[in-house]
Amino acid sequence: MTDTNEHQTPETAESGAEGIDAPAKSPEAAAPVAPDDSAVAVAESTEAAAPVAPGDSAVAVAESTEAAAPDAPDDSAVAVAESTDDAAPVAPDDSVGTAGASPEAAAPETPDVDESSLTMADLLDEYMPSRSLRRGDIIDGRVMRRDHEGLLVNIGHKSEGVVLSKEMRTMSDEDIATLAIGDEVIAYVLNPEGHDGSAVLSIDRARGEQGWRVLEKAMEVEETVTGKIVGSNRGGAVVESEGVQGFIPLSQLVGKARELYVPGGEEPKEGFIGMDIEFKVIELNRRRNRAIFSERSALQAWKLSQKKRLVQELSEGDVVKGRVTGISSFGAFVDLGGADGLIHISELSWEPVKTPEDVVSIGDELDVHVLRVDRDNLKIALSLRRLGPEPWETIEEKYSVGQIVTGTVTKLANFGAFARIEGGIEGLIHISELSQQMIKHPREIVTEGDELELRILRIEPERRRLGLSLKQARDDAYEPEDDRGTETPEPRSTGIFDAESLSEISEVFSDNE
Repeated sequence: MTDTNEHQTPETAESGAEGIDAPAKSPEAAAPVAPDDSAVAVAESTEAAAPVAPGDSAVAVAESTEAAAPDAPDDSAVAVAESTDDAAPVAPDDSVGTAGASPEAAAPETPDVDESSLTMADLLDEYMPSRSLRRGDIIDGRVMRRDHEGLLVNIGHKSEGVVLSKEMRTMSDEDIATLAIGDEVIAYVLNPEGHDGSAVLSIDRARGEQGWRVLEKAMEVEETVTGKIVGSNRGGAVVESEGVQGFIPLSQLVGKARELYVPGGEEPKEGFIGMDIEFKVIELNRRRNRAIFSERSALQAWKLSQKKRLVQELSEGDVVKGRVTGISSFGAFVDLGGADGLIHISELSWEPVKTPEDVVSIGDELDVHVLRVDRDNLKIALSLRRLGPEPWETIEEKYSVGQIVTGTVTKLANFGAFARIEGGIEGLIHISELSQQMIKHPREIVTEGDELELRILRIEPERRRLGLSLKQARDDAYEPEDDRGTETPEPRSTGIFDAESLSEISEVFSDNE
């Protein structure tokens, strides 16, 4: 680079000394008029300042330094150099060449820290958690000391935590006695910094806060929780679980708890208070201190899991034990050990059933036949009547053609009357077999509910057909057709009907089945 001093005239030097914008002079021009040490100081200072001073500022400062150097003593030179250093904050790279400074001088170096010189406070700041404790925090700690006053706990901060005995009342004496050095405890921060610097903690409060967290998680994943009944009121039961008191409405109480509960706010029956109970959390509001539980939901979830297991284990045709738990207009529900199956009203008995209460009652323990198992829809169909043989299968063992039996009229039709002789066995009395006289409708001779002496004309177990006769039961001269010899008998009903009558009969039998 060309030295600017070679072309400088006295006029430009004079104007530069007055601070007018002029080319900057190099540090060599100032060296002859300053003492040796001062010159070195000025040069070094200028060299350090140049990289960070703006271009125009560097020119003014350099000339100001040049003008001040001849008259300043050694100390003044140092002062000027320091002043120059302060006056130039940010210089572009071109200023470096002008001032004669090297780029290395502009990059400050981070001094190495001697770890041996660090104090205990420095080490704590470096390795301890940066987040400070706050009131209401739930923290983990390890027991450092235990005495009659409480616990000293290492909580991973600069100071220890202190749990006073009055903040450990939820712990039994046995639990406290078994606490050993190093055991983990969960504590609630009452005061981040007590009078002696230690954090004041509470295990009692932590259990309550922790309980809310456990219940919240159980509600999220729909888990069943266990608690203990601690009281009752007009609406239901008060239950404590995980240190939190909640409420089970009466509509959500089932089983033994419901049986022991006494409505009206009176004292519950013995065994109610203190009873262990399983439930699901259906509502939580920490701010309002509100927790609602449901035993019914827990029972339904358990039954569903049991039903899934049972439908995999049961097979059609199995005979299992059960207990009647409910009755409806269409059948009875039977508990098979955690899962319910249904006995349809048509499967309660071989005889016609008007209402399930005529056959079973709630609480009855009985054997049932597994009729169908629907594993996709988790349904189990049961039967009570299938435990015994169907009456039509043994009808020929009990009855024979020509036998006189007692039957009850169950239904009237244009072509005759139906009569039940046993259980599920019904036969037809054709209109021609009701009377020796010609009649237009069976109601002229019989009505529903009449008990009659009837003669069996024919038995067809395969088709479930039974032919009966009222008029032949009253005919003492009746003889089976096989014993009448070759004589032509007087015209008599044979029990064989025309096509129209047979069609109507088939429809009625189908309806009865």
